[in-house]
Amino acid sequence: MKVSLLQTDIVWANPQKNQENAHRLLDEHAGADLYVLPEMFSTGFATEPQGIAEADESSLQWMKTEAQQRHCAICGSVATEVDGKFYNRFYFVFPDGSERHYDKHHLFTYSGEHHRFTPGEERVVVEYGGMRILLQVCYDLRFPVFSRNRSDYDMAIYVASWPTVRLQAWTALLHARAIENQCYIIGVDRTGDDPACSYSGGSEIIDPYGQTIVACERDKVDVVAAELSMEPLEAFRQKFPVLNDADKFKVE
Repeated sequence: MKVSLLQTDIVWANPQKNQENAHRLLDEHAGADLYVLPEMFSTGFATEPQGIAEADESSLQWMKTEAQQRHCAICGSVATEVDGKFYNRFYFVFPDGSERHYDKHHLFTYSGEHHRFTPGEERVVVEYGGMRILLQVCYDLRFPVFSRNRSDYDMAIYVASWPTVRLQAWTALLHARAIENQCYIIGVDRTGDDPACSYSGGSEIIDPYGQTIVACERDKVDVVAAELSMEPLEAFRQKFPVLNDADKFKVE
């Protein structure tokens, strides 16, 4: 499966412009099986979602159209309003236009995200391209218990708006999640600025050994891709079956 990371510079609160910019990147980097966009890719990370969050599903419809026309999957999170409630909703759209979504569980209290958004409670794993994929959003990365591999996924995708000031933590935690869960890790962050923060990217694909397969260039819009397959992952798990010795627990 060919996976492409779209490290974008998000125009604040302008879904149409961000869709246009992403469309151009998709045209310039055709041929992937899965494209991954950052957190709140259509608006920027908005902790005050009134007037910014999408109630009309315009970005979801854009994702469906692109996925169907390009015969690929597209994923990323969108600030979404449903029945007066706000969600940081990670959509995974399949090539046929169907979708599954995960609502961000760990809301970023430091920025006040929890005051306006409703947390998700369901842990979501989707199947695509012969892989089981765990969906995660930004701050979830700091909470390894929630994302612990219960032998139920092969890849975890973290979409983020992770600021430059904490970029070292982003990189270290992505690599730790790959090693401890014996899985591929996809981390996609944005670049540019919003009213609160500056972003440098740091998007990369990491293998189960914790080694970087491919990474976007820092501080610029960039797209990179890699071919991922189950064979080396399964061989590693059989040779070094760490997950068999994992602690047994339940998340309440």
